[in-house]
Amino acid sequence: MWSRRQGRLRPTVCGVEELRRRRREREAALRKARREQQLVSKRLLRNDAPEEAGEGCVAAILGETEVQQFLRQAQRGTEEKEREGALVSLRRGLQHPETQQTFIRLEGSMRTLVGLLTSNQALLQLEAARCLHELSHSEQSTVAEACLPATSYLLTYLSSHSSDFIELCLYTLGNLIVESEAVRRQLLPQGIVPALAACIQSPHVAVLEALGYALSQLLQAEEAPEKIIPPASASSSILASTLPQHMLQMLQPGPKLNPGVAVEFAWCLHYIICSQVSNPLLIGHGALSTLGLLLLDLAGAVQKTEDAGLELLACPVLRCLSNLLTEAAVETVGGQMQLRDERVVAALFILLQFFFQKQPSLLPEGLWLLNNLTANSPSFCTSLLSLDLIEPLLQLLPVSNVVSVMVLTVLCNVAEKGPAYCQRLWPGPLLPALLHTLAFSDTEVVGQSLELLHLLFLYQPEAVQVFLQQSGLQALERHQEEAQLQDRVYALQQTALQG
Repeated sequence: MWSRRQGRLRPTVCGVEELRRRRREREAALRKARREQQLVSKRLLRNDAPEEAGEGCVAAILGETEVQQFLRQAQRGTEEKEREGALVSLRRGLQHPETQQTFIRLEGSMRTLVGLLTSNQALLQLEAARCLHELSHSEQSTVAEACLPATSYLLTYLSSHSSDFIELCLYTLGNLIVESEAVRRQLLPQGIVPALAACIQSPHVAVLEALGYALSQLLQAEEAPEKIIPPASASSSILASTLPQHMLQMLQPGPKLNPGVAVEFAWCLHYIICSQVSNPLLIGHGALSTLGLLLLDLAGAVQKTEDAGLELLACPVLRCLSNLLTEAAVETVGGQMQLRDERVVAALFILLQFFFQKQPSLLPEGLWLLNNLTANSPSFCTSLLSLDLIEPLLQLLPVSNVVSVMVLTVLCNVAEKGPAYCQRLWPGPLLPALLHTLAFSDTEVVGQSLELLHLLFLYQPEAVQVFLQQSGLQALERHQEEAQLQDRVYALQQTALQG
């Protein structure tokens, strides 16, 4: 947030303070939206054998009789191949919601499936787990809750010797976690957090990706900030485990960084940070330093490749940094980022240019970070000016109203630092850009333009004359009848005329 300034022209104080209040509310709403924006999804692993895929037939919906028949064959068949085949047929039938509902209505069906899951025959165990996985992908919470008898066994099998089996169990758990609070209530005392923490030591990339998915589903639960992430003394707590430190290790740039794993754990870190439970602890673990280095790494990567998939990692990294920079603890750790300001700003602008060309929807993420970097830091504002980045920043104004407001907010952060900064801003390309944004119909864009003009008039008095020479008063007159803007427009008009 901006610090209060003394000695401002009295007619403009109320308008600027009102803009500040609106800006604080807007940023608070943005953070709340980002905290509440769920990336909840379910993932489905289907790795049918070639001979199955080659049959060319679509899996049929199964009725009660067929479900009972396949369960009976799987449980009592004389040949292992026959038993396995029955489970394969059941699993393929469970791809249909109608078969799933039939299955959970049948008395004893889940008990039989759990019995096969816990058998001493590996192939039967695997096919039973695949059946559970199909059920876990259901959009009906009743189906997820029907799987409750299997959850303790799925947790137990996370210590299996088979990485494929562990991966399957993790994705199944992740699907179940997100569907029902009843499932989460059962999994927490059963020890899901310690079980997940143990999986993070796996050398298998597929297991680590699946772990990140299951963990992100757990962290997105509505009750996570109260019951899953804190308190640090609880054995079932994320923060009481070694997970946060290991997550940061997974995000360390270098040859061992795996993009798929990094994406999963970056989102996990994002959800922990958004819970606002113990962000100073994460900062103490070096989160700012790790994320800052990863930002530099991403900027280098986008210069070498046209791969649009890089934004999958850039988005959560930008959000994590932006949220952490709002913490008071950042000021107490000083130079923990261990990066020169210019490197951070230069890397961020490389990403902004990449987003501008490839993924404009991510521009607000980068600009939000730039806003948080410059809000309280004269050194970051100096970097913005010394690297001649004002004009590239202004080039983003036409993208959208949301982007325009954020660009203007960053410029306000720079101008607010005083006369020396305003002198380097004005006039250059800023004046025509401001005259252009004053012609916008969007109240937020015009309001932020007025705030920037207030600051320029205050710290750079000669800006008033240049503004008048460029038909600035006519630009203001367009908005003097708008209720939300007329007080600020009037104050600016008076200041301009007095100047």
